[in-house]
Amino acid sequence: MPLKKFGDNDIFHNTLQTFPRNQFDIYQGSVYYQNESRISGAFTGSVPCVPTGFVSLYELNVDRNSGSTGLIYPLLYKDSSLTTFKSVSTSSWNAWNAATYGSVFTGSYPLSATISREYLTQSIPTAHPLWPFTSSLRITALRSAMSSYTYWSPYYQFSSSSPSYGDWATKTPINLISIPSIFYGSSINKENGSVSLKYYVSGSLIGELRDSKRNGELIQVGPSGSVGTGSVAGIILYNEGFILLTGSWGLEPLLPTRNYKLAAPTTSSWLMYGAGMNDNSGSNIPFVNYRMEFEGVNYIETITMLAHAEKGEINHSNNPTYLEFDPSVTTASQFQINSSMFRETPRTIKNVVKSPYVDPTASFEKTTYISKVGIYDKEENLIGIATVSKPVKKTLSRDFTFKLKVDLQ
Repeated sequence: MPLKKFGDNDIFHNTLQTFPRNQFDIYQGSVYYQNESRISGAFTGSVPCVPTGFVSLYELNVDRNSGSTGLIYPLLYKDSSLTTFKSVSTSSWNAWNAATYGSVFTGSYPLSATISREYLTQSIPTAHPLWPFTSSLRITALRSAMSSYTYWSPYYQFSSSSPSYGDWATKTPINLISIPSIFYGSSINKENGSVSLKYYVSGSLIGELRDSKRNGELIQVGPSGSVGTGSVAGIILYNEGFILLTGSWGLEPLLPTRNYKLAAPTTSSWLMYGAGMNDNSGSNIPFVNYRMEFEGVNYIETITMLAHAEKGEINHSNNPTYLEFDPSVTTASQFQINSSMFRETPRTIKNVVKSPYVDPTASFEKTTYISKVGIYDKEENLIGIATVSKPVKKTLSRDFTFKLKVDLQ
C-alpha cells in the first residue's frame, strides 16, 4: 500500500490531567491496595509476582514462578558502546569483568513499590558548625522540601522558636509515612482536600485526619467531639509524597494500652498510625486497622493523528482474496519468464458489489476493506498499528478519516 505523509493539521499534541484515586488498608501487618486481596495463580501464590499492597513496574512475570522456566530479567551485553543500566556508574562498568567483553550484565524483575512507615525516635548528632544541634538524618534530608512549603503554613518551618510549632530537628518521635510517586504521579492533589487518614479499633473510627484547609496541615476532624478534634497532628509534602505525624494525644476513650511492638505497650495515637505498614516491626495488633486515601495529579502526554483515505485512493489490495480465483492458473503458469521478459498472467479483480438479482450481477466497482492503519517513522520503519473493530468498506467514491490517539506513558 502507498505511504501517505501526515500534514501540518493532522497531528495534535495534548496533555491530559488526571486524578488517580488511591486507597490503602492496613490490617495485621499487611497492606491492601484498592481493596485487592492476594490472587493465587496456576503457577504462583501471587499472580502479579509481588506481595499484596505492592504494584509491579511493567507488570512482568505475571503468574510465573522461578522454577524451570525462571523469571524474566533485564540484560545487557558488555561491548564497546558502554551501554549499561542507569544505576551502574562508568567506573563500575569498566571494573566489571574488565577482560571479558561479550559477557552478560543482568538485573532482576519484578521492580515493585508500596507505601511504608518509619517510627523515628533516635536523634543523630551532627558535627557541622552550621548545624550544631542533634537531628534525625531522615528528617534533615527533608529540610529543603519543607522550607518550600512555609508560605502555606508555619508548621512547615524546620526550626521555630514558637512552642506551637517546635523544631523538626529535635522533635521525637515522628511517624514518617512514605508514598512512592508511582501511586500519585506528579504530586498528591491538595485542591480538594483529598488526603484522609482513618484510624479504627474493633471497626469503630477513633480518629480521622484531613488536609481540610488545603494547606498541608493534617487536622483531626473526627469523630466529632473527640480529644484532639481541630488539632494539627502532622503535615504532608504533596510533591515529595511524605506524611509526617507528631500528634501524641490518646485517641481511645479511657486510654487503654496496646502492643505496638515498642519497648512497652502504649496508647493509640497518631504516632502509632500505620503500625505494620512495611515497617519491619512485625506488628500484628489485634482489632486495629488503618485506611489511607488520597488523589494524585498525573499528566499524560497524548498525540492525536488524523489518517486520511480520500476519494479515489486506497482502492487496491495485495490480499490474495482481492483477485478472482482461477483454477486454470497454476503456480507454474502464473508467471511467463524468458531471457527478455517477466510477466505475470493477468488476473481479474473480484467483484464484491452485491446485486439484488441473481442475474445480471451488479456493476463492477473497485472495493477494499480497511482493517488496519500502519504508522511509520521517517525511515519507513513500522512503529505502530491501529486496528479497527470492524473492517471499513472503501470504494472509489468514499473518503474516510481515521482518528488515531496514542498516550505517551
